[in-house]
Amino acid sequence: MTSKLYRLLGIGLLAGLTLEVGCATDLGPNKAREATIALPETFGGEEEAKEAGPIAAAQQHWEIFFSDPKLRALINVALQGNQELNIRLQEIIIARAEVQAARGEYIPKVEGFAGAGLEKVGERTSQGKSDEAHGVQEHLPDFRFGLSASWEVDVWGRLRDAAQAADYRYMATVEARNFLITEIVAELADSYWDLVALDKQIELLQANIEIQQSALELVIAKKEAARATQLEVQRFEAEVLKNQGHIYELEQERILVENRINFLVGRFPQEVERDDSIFEAPAPDVVVTGLPSELLDNRPDVRSAAKMLEASKLDTEVAKARFYPAFSIDADVGYQSFNARHLLDTPESLAYNLVGNLVAPLLNRAEIEADYQSANARQFQAVFNYERTVLGAFTEVVNQLATIENLTQRNVRVGQQVDALREAIEMSNILYRSAHADYMEVLLTRRDLIEAQLELIETKKQLLQGFVDIYKALGGGWRKEEPNE
Repeated sequence: MTSKLYRLLGIGLLAGLTLEVGCATDLGPNKAREATIALPETFGGEEEAKEAGPIAAAQQHWEIFFSDPKLRALINVALQGNQELNIRLQEIIIARAEVQAARGEYIPKVEGFAGAGLEKVGERTSQGKSDEAHGVQEHLPDFRFGLSASWEVDVWGRLRDAAQAADYRYMATVEARNFLITEIVAELADSYWDLVALDKQIELLQANIEIQQSALELVIAKKEAARATQLEVQRFEAEVLKNQGHIYELEQERILVENRINFLVGRFPQEVERDDSIFEAPAPDVVVTGLPSELLDNRPDVRSAAKMLEASKLDTEVAKARFYPAFSIDADVGYQSFNARHLLDTPESLAYNLVGNLVAPLLNRAEIEADYQSANARQFQAVFNYERTVLGAFTEVVNQLATIENLTQRNVRVGQQVDALREAIEMSNILYRSAHADYMEVLLTRRDLIEAQLELIETKKQLLQGFVDIYKALGGGWRKEEPNE
């Protein structure tokens, strides 16, 4: 009867194993979907193809790419004191600890144990009758100590895959922090040029206000000589007040930009040192972009998405392995006795056991299948996220290249406009003094010049920021290598 029961249990276990393995087979081989990204050979024209090479901007350390020493000093402080960067550093530490924990899962676990207890069995039980017949005391002490070990045999590679997936996630957090460094460097440089441009605009307005006040004094003198009207005086005066009010607007914006820089650096609001002489220098040369395929290595966000994609592939394998039986070995060795004086008697008090376990899921098929399908869906999400990240990186570079090209042409045209308006101002002043031009021509011409000069500063700022943004789009700014001397 007992042998038949064992045979039935064995048949049931075998049937359960067959069912679970069949479930995994029904779900398919679970081949992870690969990303289908085929990057173009260049970012646009033939000139870019010729410029591609190992000296691409993304390979340059930020201390080489940015020539302004004040800006370099700010970036250096930000990389040490920015709070968000320090938060990401702690995330890296957490991910590294998770890797160590996952690796520990497939290492045998050994624990020490020690204990003491007191046992009383029922008198009307088989154990109680046996103890009474052999003169065993009613309240029986129990002393023991020893070692306990357990080890799950990673037959299907589930534990190994889980550890490798954790390792990929750790590397993804490192790349995510590198991408944050790129963003902080770029944002700090953009804000720095914002601040310098505001300085130049305020300086320009102040100089023009002095000129306008001189013109106002001239109009007042002409009015006193009955050669001008009160209307002319009021219009010139209104123009002076308008520019004075604009200065306060720019001053407020300068405070906000300065405090944004201080926040990025990780310090309380204070004056930011800057050098506006570099703003007057010619625009930088064309940035060497390199090949589009280099984005896969240079962009930290692309590298992070690639690591997460690899981790998701392994997650599907881990979920799939749950359908299969798990093998484990448990062992205990130590000493045990009801009398403390004989606890170390060998071999009388020596106790040990060795057990092999085979555990397979039988009734939780729906849970495992749902977990498997979820892992597979997350793997597809990781593929789409990687493809989107690569596509976004390429598009960002193309957009920034077009931005630089258009801003360069615009900078030239606005510069020519400023030169033309300067000549017009001189001519209008001469004509006004000789009564061959009215005050409105002088007033409007000077207003056009101021607006053109402000636009020229704004265009130059945007052009400088364009070179910063293409540096970021190419994946520059995060490398830790020191610049070559």
